[in-house]
Amino acid sequence: IPAMIRKFHEAKMKNESKVTIWGTGTPLREFLHVDDLAEACRFLMLNYDLPGPINVGVGTDLTISDLAETIKQVVYNECEIELDVTKPDGTPRKCLDVSQITALGWTHKIALLEGLQSTYDWYLAHQSSLRSKEH
Repeated sequence: IPAMIRKFHEAKMKNESKVTIWGTGTPLREFLHVDDLAEACRFLMLNYDLPGPINVGVGTDLTISDLAETIKQVVYNECEIELDVTKPDGTPRKCLDVSQITALGWTHKIALLEGLQSTYDWYLAHQSSLRSKEH
């Protein structure tokens, strides 16, 4: 997500007509906002004491193409997305089974679009203090 946000933002600043994304766009990924993760950790500290791991996530996934379209909507809707199919896709699917934490009563609260918008707003507010590509 950070790399895509940066790509779309840089294209916007340069008034470029397209943004290139690696791969076919078909791999599936799950995304959880960091504030939801923090809330899940708090929830688990108060409500869970069994040994072993527990998955924390949203339990649904979307394609990299859909993610790119959503980031485009937030950052720079005036451009086109170009898929570079000569680049690798990576793992076809990464989605967690969150039935255990859901059964305990926890679920994420921040939708993808809302989370991407708040992340981009943060990026805009802090970009001068972020390390640039040239460093």
